[in-house]
Amino acid sequence: MELSRFVPGYKVKKTTSLIPVMSDVHSKWVYKRFEGASDGVIDFKLDETTDPAQNVFRIRSMRNVGFDGGWHRLKIGENFEVTLEK
Repeated sequence: MELSRFVPGYKVKKTTSLIPVMSDVHSKWVYKRFEGASDGVIDFKLDETTDPAQNVFRIRSMRNVGFDGGWHRLKIGENFEVTLEK
């Protein structure tokens, strides 16, 4: 399982890794265990309640760091460069 192989390996190598996980595929227990082994959880979603729809993200949890947990809009440029919309 990823928790026992990959997550400790990143800490030993002193590297950062983003591991994408799709929600509602596994049980809530699996997600809670994975999140508990991670240093942070960042959520991305397409907000279809606005017109036009907006790509947004938030930091749900981050160890040992203060953060703003609100949803923030992302702007995708013509060259697919992603920036934080102010």
